[in-house]
Amino acid sequence: MGVLERIAEIESEMARTQRNKATAHHLGLLKARLAKLRRELLTPKSGGGPAGEGFDVAKTGDARIGFVGFPSVGKSTLLTNLAGVYSEVAAYEFTTLTTVPGVIRYKGAKVQLLDLPGIIEGAKDGKGRGRQVIAVARTCSLIFIVLDVLKPLHHKRLIEHELEGFGIRLNKEPPNIGFRKKEKGGINLTQTVAQTHLDGDMVKAILSEYKIHNADVTLRMDATDEDLIDVIEGNRVYMPCIYVLNKIDQISIEELDIIYKVPHCVPISAHHKWNFDDLLEKMWNYLLLVRIYTKPKGQLPDYEAPVVLHSGKQLVEDLCNQLHKSIMKDFKHALVWGSSVKHNPQKVGREHFLNDEDVVQIIKKV
Repeated sequence: MGVLERIAEIESEMARTQRNKATAHHLGLLKARLAKLRRELLTPKSGGGPAGEGFDVAKTGDARIGFVGFPSVGKSTLLTNLAGVYSEVAAYEFTTLTTVPGVIRYKGAKVQLLDLPGIIEGAKDGKGRGRQVIAVARTCSLIFIVLDVLKPLHHKRLIEHELEGFGIRLNKEPPNIGFRKKEKGGINLTQTVAQTHLDGDMVKAILSEYKIHNADVTLRMDATDEDLIDVIEGNRVYMPCIYVLNKIDQISIEELDIIYKVPHCVPISAHHKWNFDDLLEKMWNYLLLVRIYTKPKGQLPDYEAPVVLHSGKQLVEDLCNQLHKSIMKDFKHALVWGSSVKHNPQKVGREHFLNDEDVVQIIKKV
């Protein structure tokens, strides 16, 4: 029996099983088995077959955004109008067959846009080019799920299900669960919060499914069985996502007002270029990029080409390493102007945390 048949069998068993306290244990085990089989699909055994045509695109710029959606929802039109790159557009489905890259400059940052081929239902099980599409989507900093405004909910659920099956978690934080394997000593479970879903037996059962019999598990949140499986698997990608509702020229103003209240959503019309500024502003907020302007000694700061750092990696040391690896050898201190310091300029060390639009001058040892 192949992997796909075993996945289908487990999914049908989960659909048949009623959800209550008595079956929670059994469902947890099934979910663990399903996650293991999905991982086999993600990393197939390498055979000696011929190399396929290249699908991924070299990473350029400060961030990478993937356009994911069903065929003919306007992904290529959106890329063409945003980045000025021509991606073949036609009124029939599956026009785009490989990844089409484009680059836009926004607030000084270079952002790579990828128009991925249309996803079909069952992509996570290897149907269509689905597996390659979602594998490229895993490398992005942000995902635009492009939906047709006339049938958004049905498509949204299907695409989320496909991405979840591939280990991509949208608009979620990683579970606050500590997990460490050890040589001996059995399973040691610590709970800092009252648990409503998991108990000791269920944790042990899920771990034994992975053949783990010695580990320290710390639950610092009210975790579900899926959270625990995500932590054990360790290959999940947590990324922000914006739902782009295209073709708003086909609906009324009243419907548009309702759509605007949905979280993580931006209604646009790719054909008429409506509401692009709102989409770009939301994109900037979700990417969490930090711009740092450099200042050579005795000259004005360079406001044209900022150094772009990612949120969380915004120390002076990160800035130096991004400029050139050898700077830290001769680094003495830095002068900073901006919101991260009390005085302008202020002398700071390598551990200083920089804010967006700070101006930095690096002083080297003589």
